[in-house]
Amino acid sequence: MLVIPAIDLKDGQCVRLKQGRMEDATSYGDDPVAMAARWVEAGARRLHLVDLNGAFEGKPVNGDAVTAIARAYPNLPIQIGGGIRSAETIEHYLSAGVSYVIIGTKAVKEPDFVGDMCRAFPGHVIVGLDAKDGYVATDGWAEVSTIKATELAKRFANDGVSSIVYTDIARDGMMQGVNVEATAALAREGGLPVIASGGVTNLDDIKALCEVANSGILGAITGRAIYEGSLDVAEAQRLSDQLTGGGS
Repeated sequence: MLVIPAIDLKDGQCVRLKQGRMEDATSYGDDPVAMAARWVEAGARRLHLVDLNGAFEGKPVNGDAVTAIARAYPNLPIQIGGGIRSAETIEHYLSAGVSYVIIGTKAVKEPDFVGDMCRAFPGHVIVGLDAKDGYVATDGWAEVSTIKATELAKRFANDGVSSIVYTDIARDGMMQGVNVEATAALAREGGLPVIASGGVTNLDDIKALCEVANSGILGAITGRAIYEGSLDVAEAQRLSDQLTGGGS
């Protein structure tokens, strides 16, 4: 199971939000490439980038920073989310060296788009499902739908989606621990590998996810915890390798 550091980009800065609120951002620096270097040197095998402005505007805003990181680490798998709502945007990111694009809001509002993109860019599409009480939220978490995350995951499993990034909104950025039960249930019922996101705070969370990793949990994204020091990336990846037989 991979421990995946998150770099959230807002106005060119590396930030973390609490429960997706743009007005509740903490800045951790203005050099995204240097931040990426920090996590790569700690042993990260994949990075999770989010264009926060893009998520709200519906198109890439921090694309230059994403491209700079991809070019600095051409052999490192990088996944990017936030404002990915067209084939042109996906093509741009993949040509820049990004490995995976995460389709979020558009996947919920126009599910057929996901299948089209999986056919156009096979093996490169991840769907991001952000949920509150099991129901999917969209538009930077401003709207909560009536669609269950598990139902949507089942649909995307047939489209050729690489994996699901599952975020529990209630836990995200709150340092309250990961929702292990909901994450494992989505992996079991949805039929796709799941990357856990939201609330990964310490080694206990990594251990708890490793215990259910065989449900289909590919990795765990962590943000605020690694910036504030409650989780060490190198230590977390070592523990994960030990508990899951060498990582994914």
